[in-house]
Amino acid sequence: MLRRYDQRLKAHGVTVQQFALLSAIRFHPSEPVAAFAQKVALDRTSLTRSLDLLEKKGLVRRVAGGGNARLCALTEAGDRLLETLRGEWLAAQNELISRVTEAEADTYLKVAKALSEE
Repeated sequence: MLRRYDQRLKAHGVTVQQFALLSAIRFHPSEPVAAFAQKVALDRTSLTRSLDLLEKKGLVRRVAGGGNARLCALTEAGDRLLETLRGEWLAAQNELISRVTEAEADTYLKVAKALSEE
C-alpha cells in the first residue's frame, strides 16, 4: 500500500513520510521540534534530517520559539503542495478502497488496529 501512495506522491518530489510531516506541521504549528518528534514517532535525529530536506525544498522553515526551542512552519509553497498532496492521497485511497467491499475494509481496519496496539 505504501508503494502505491509513494508512487502518487513521488511525482511531486516527496515521500509518504515527508507528506506525513508536512501534515503534522500544519496541525501542530507551535510545537517545539523536541515535542514534535514524539508526536510523529521519530527520534530527534531522523526528524531533523527530514526537516532539513523539506527546508532545502522550500516547504518548511524553522523559526525561533521561546528559549532555545525551534518551531516548524510550512512555507507558502509547502502549504500549497500539501493541498495537492492531500488530493493525491485521497485519490490513491479511493483507488485502493474500490478493490474491496465495505465489510472487507472494515475487517482490515479492525485487524490493523488490533495489531498496532501496544
